[in-house]
Amino acid sequence: MMDPIRIAFYGCGNFAQKTRIPNVLKAGAQIVGLSDVNARSLQAAAELCPGAQIFEDAHEMLEYDRIDALYSIVPAFVRTDIEIIAARKGIHVFSEKPQAMEMSLGRKIEKAILGSGVLSTVGVRERYRPLFQEARKWLMGKKIVHARFQSVSGLPPFVPNSWWDEIEKSGGSALDWGIHATDYFRYLTGMNIKTAQAFYHQPTEYTLPLSSSIHYCFSSGATASLNFIKTGGNIGSQGMPAGEAWFKIFCEEGVLSIHGYERLLVDETIFYEAEPFDPWAEQDRVFIEAIRKGNSQELLSDYSDSLYSLAPILAAWESSRRGGEPICVESYMEE
Repeated sequence: MMDPIRIAFYGCGNFAQKTRIPNVLKAGAQIVGLSDVNARSLQAAAELCPGAQIFEDAHEMLEYDRIDALYSIVPAFVRTDIEIIAARKGIHVFSEKPQAMEMSLGRKIEKAILGSGVLSTVGVRERYRPLFQEARKWLMGKKIVHARFQSVSGLPPFVPNSWWDEIEKSGGSALDWGIHATDYFRYLTGMNIKTAQAFYHQPTEYTLPLSSSIHYCFSSGATASLNFIKTGGNIGSQGMPAGEAWFKIFCEEGVLSIHGYERLLVDETIFYEAEPFDPWAEQDRVFIEAIRKGNSQELLSDYSDSLYSLAPILAAWESSRRGGEPICVESYMEE
């Protein structure tokens, strides 16, 4: 019988406790190390992982010689060199998205991962959902004209309740969900993004933008738009007005609409209805199995590939700061 894969967690907040930690344990791995600067979070995670060593300092945790893989689940704004050190020690890396707030750090982490040859992936879990895989199959060979994503949520507070309400720390919905939407565009279409442009509307009394309008140009010349809207109105059960699609992809051959996680329509006719599915659990299972086999073939993204989803959304944010100046994504990745 093979020894279990030994996992360390860097970041043990609610998301790790409710999602990643249970998934990793269910996949048959052993959690041997936990690190968080919040003592309450660390203790709560420790109760889920009997026998795990706990560390306030993640650097000390990485000195522990029984770690096969690191799950980095901390907010992007606090990330420094932990993933770099882990990769250099031969520890496989799972990085929750967004991976970094600056491309320079992302590139340093990528260099360490490539230099060591460890396996890596990023938490763009929806690639594993059958609904998106079916959408991708339908789009293969189609001539894409334009892709559109929209998300509607409630108004932000006037005073920050947590780091999430501070735009420079969280990036707001346009970063947190924008990297997902950007990655879905890339996964569904098979194309990278060449140019990014954005306009943010943030009245001074609010902690976050009320609207973030992002525009992309794909490598083919096709275009895309992402709109993140805050409102006091009725936003529906999935962050969308009733009946409206999250995604619409316009092709010369027809229009694909993605309605939440529930169904796909082509030219307004349903052609796929989804069964309940947990993409977080599937991604964690695949990552643990890839480590066990020493084979990355079933991983649907790695750290390097996911930088091509991070860069456009960070470039768009920078564009908004420059009054909507278009930014070349390839050049931005090298800054």
